[in-house]
Amino acid sequence: MSNAGKTGLVVTAHPGDFVWRAGGAIALHAKKGYRIKIACLSFGERGESQFAWKEPGATTEKVKAGRRDEAERAAEMLGAEIEFFDTGDYPLRLTEAHFDRMVDIYRELNPSFVLTHALEDPYNFDHPTAAHFAQETRVVAQAMGHKPGARYTYSAPPVFLFEPHQPEMCNFKPQVILNIDEVWDIKRKTFEIFATQKHLWAYYERVALQRGVQGGRNTGKPMTYGEAYQRLFPMAMEELA
Repeated sequence: MSNAGKTGLVVTAHPGDFVWRAGGAIALHAKKGYRIKIACLSFGERGESQFAWKEPGATTEKVKAGRRDEAERAAEMLGAEIEFFDTGDYPLRLTEAHFDRMVDIYRELNPSFVLTHALEDPYNFDHPTAAHFAQETRVVAQAMGHKPGARYTYSAPPVFLFEPHQPEMCNFKPQVILNIDEVWDIKRKTFEIFATQKHLWAYYERVALQRGVQGGRNTGKPMTYGEAYQRLFPMAMEELA
């Protein structure tokens, strides 16, 4: 079955998020022929760049430039395109212009699925802010009264929430476990692009191994590496098998 013309959208608060939490899904679907677009809301220059700020002569613009470079190289390695909103982080400051652009992206891309953050995160409020933004713009993209007269083909896609750093603190339920064995090497290589967050490399490898064990147990099929997702909306099915 050809996947030509199929697309996927990832809405991420910061550059590293789409790698740690959804890099496998991005690489896997890109490999299957999907066009994958990442909407990266900030560069994570304030709160997600601790190692960069320890460099002599660090400035906001230098840190942002470094994070942009990392994100662009990671997206390319995963097989995706990326667009930066440059909202600032800690906190994200989303404007009406950002909102309108996100609606336009939904309409232009007409994604088959959306990946974004969990609905709660008491450790990082940028994440649920990004998730709310992704959901609200998804709905508004359906509204014919938003930019009336615009021509587009759009059907609101299913939304999958990717795993937060501490899922037990975020009311996250791993309802979907995606087998990423065939693209794990790609995902793991993208970790090393993010030298500013090297303290997370081993952590997210352990997460992938844990979800792989759980995925194998639930399917009865061998799985080494997995990614967990929570569905935001119910599945409509014609049979339960």
